[in-house]
Amino acid sequence: MRWDAQRLDADPGEDAAPALPMPIRGAFERTFDTPEFRGVTFYEIRAKSVLNRVPEASQVPFRWTVNPYRGCTHACTYCFARKTHTYLDLDAGLDFDSRIVVKTNAAEVLRRELTSQRWVREHVAMGTNVDCYQRAEGRYALMPGIIGALRDAGTPFSILTKGTLVLRDLPLLTAAAGEAGFSANVSVGALDRALWRTVEAGTPSPQARLRVVSTFAEAGIRCGVLMAPVLPYLSDGEEAVDATVAAVAAAGATHVTGITLHLRPGAREWFMTWLAREHPELVGPYRRLYGRGAYAPEEYRREVSARITAAARRHGLDRRDAANGRWIEPAGAPAQPAPPAQLSLL
Repeated sequence: MRWDAQRLDADPGEDAAPALPMPIRGAFERTFDTPEFRGVTFYEIRAKSVLNRVPEASQVPFRWTVNPYRGCTHACTYCFARKTHTYLDLDAGLDFDSRIVVKTNAAEVLRRELTSQRWVREHVAMGTNVDCYQRAEGRYALMPGIIGALRDAGTPFSILTKGTLVLRDLPLLTAAAGEAGFSANVSVGALDRALWRTVEAGTPSPQARLRVVSTFAEAGIRCGVLMAPVLPYLSDGEEAVDATVAAVAAAGATHVTGITLHLRPGAREWFMTWLAREHPELVGPYRRLYGRGAYAPEEYRREVSARITAAARRHGLDRRDAANGRWIEPAGAPAQPAPPAQLSLL
């Protein structure tokens, strides 16, 4: 969603730098001299709105999102949201990883929006654009206020994350699950640590993320795993898929949903640059696989989905909610065309 510069006000603060030459009026540059934020620049803004309505054409099972950040230090090479940084006259590559826009007043604005008489307590999905529990959250701590606002307004919500920092807010989330309705989904594409270190350089390890799943399960909070993305020729083999699904089941996840890598503009160029550096022998096969667009051929996607479905059955992961017999569909992932035999993305 494009930012509207005319709807943002300045919030200079005591140690703010001069305004940036960006199409966001009132944004201020800030850096922190700590190892975890070395090379990262934050652009702090005060927003007038944080509750975003999802366009109907998006074909996702929720109509509202909250994104307190733009850009993401998780630095996933394949991130579909990369192109949105170009709307700010920043690039979809390194700028997306290291120039982070922060809505410093997100919680107070959301609380005000949720008290509107027009608000009817529809589901709100978070983690749908960039991760709300990226490293920046450790500094800005926007999520406790956001969770509190949703809970107090009786608004059900879900979070999709790769961040272990979400456990900091476990007491708040446990309370929200009982009072407003909350469910979690953790993204774990594969267990391969060597692959993780290069393709998702800024994220906690897959094993650490699975411990998040276990902690949620122990707390009685429904938590699924989005096995995404499955990378062709790198994490799509029978053994790799089976090992990942087995670990997901052992962690206590309620369900697993798989999605094959898709390469939209912005992400495509950045991912292919990574591929050429790390796996040059795969550049040709990827060009053939993704030569017609952002998605791999339907036949290939069916293959991968069937592999995940079979593994889920082997390891006792059933996508049915035992309490009410409905299919469980994790919220918070981007939409993808899917044939009937393929696991749904959402």
